[in-house]
Amino acid sequence: MITSIDGWAGAGKTTLASHLAQTFSDRGSVFVVHMDDLYQGWDDPLGEPLTDALISIVQAHLNKESFTFRALDWTTLAPGDEISIPVVDHLILEGVGAGQRAIRAHVDTKIWVEIEPVVGLRRVLERDEKNVADPHEFEKQMRRFQDLAAAHFATEGTVFAADFEVNGQGRL
Repeated sequence: MITSIDGWAGAGKTTLASHLAQTFSDRGSVFVVHMDDLYQGWDDPLGEPLTDALISIVQAHLNKESFTFRALDWTTLAPGDEISIPVVDHLILEGVGAGQRAIRAHVDTKIWVEIEPVVGLRRVLERDEKNVADPHEFEKQMRRFQDLAAAHFATEGTVFAADFEVNGQGRL
C-alpha cells in the first residue's frame, strides 16, 4: 500500500505522516520517505530528478524490492547519508511533490494538507531559521521554493487529485 501526503511547505505533512505511520504500524511494516531527502537542492527541487526518484521508489515497492538512495545534506547541499527503504507493507511518501501525476496510478491514498501558503511559510521560517547559517538567505530560498511549488501544484493538479483534504491551519 502507498500513501502520498502533499501540500504547501509548513502545512503539517511530516506530522501527519508520523501519526499515520504509528497507526499503520499496528497492521504491518511502514516506512516514510521525506521529499526533503530527495530534492537536489534549491535550484530544481521539484524537477525531473524528484520525479525519477519517486518512480524508482514506487517501482521498487511494487516489486517488493528494497531501494537505497543518498539523501541531500542540506548543510553542504551535497549527497549525504544513505537511506535504505526496506520492503514494507505500507509506504508513505511525504512532502511537497509527493502526490505528482507520474506515480498517482500506483498510490492507494492521496492526501492534500491545505494551508494558506503565507501561514505555511511563516511556520517553516519559525521552525527552521535557528538551524540555518543565514536566516535571510534561507527565507529568500523558501520564498522561491513556494513560487516553484505553486507552479508545480498548478501543473500537476495535485489538490484536485487528492482522495482526502486535511485542514493544516491548526496544528496537526
